[in-house]
Amino acid sequence: MKVRQVSVFLENKKGRLYEVCKRLAEEEVNIRALSIAETADYGVLRLIVNDPGKAMRVMSEGGFTVSETEVIAVEVPDVPGGLFKVLAPLYDANVNIEYLYCFVEKSGESAIVVFRVEQLDEAIRALRDGGYTVMREEDVYRI
Repeated sequence: MKVRQVSVFLENKKGRLYEVCKRLAEEEVNIRALSIAETADYGVLRLIVNDPGKAMRVMSEGGFTVSETEVIAVEVPDVPGGLFKVLAPLYDANVNIEYLYCFVEKSGESAIVVFRVEQLDEAIRALRDGGYTVMREEDVYRI
């Protein structure tokens, strides 16, 4: 139920995102979701890809600083209030959310919310008990 996320640290300068995407494309690593958080000097590119191990190798060989983090991905109805409702079981279980990002499979169907939380196992249990589908790693990579 845990998904491996690849994080790449990028200097905040022209061409760095291009270089990452080029290297991944050349190695046929497919990006399923991404998020970029930035500061004045650097950014953190968070990726869900179809082959995290290969992405880690490609980024390391390319000289990038890279790490792997466990996250969870949850199917949420793509309706107003969908995010609010999925947060309730986590709130009730006292689970702290460090960050999240979302993507939509097909408009009007499901959205996928990727959560980085402090207590992964507690979060999975709370979400399941709340009636949510916590996606399997291989299913996320195939989206």
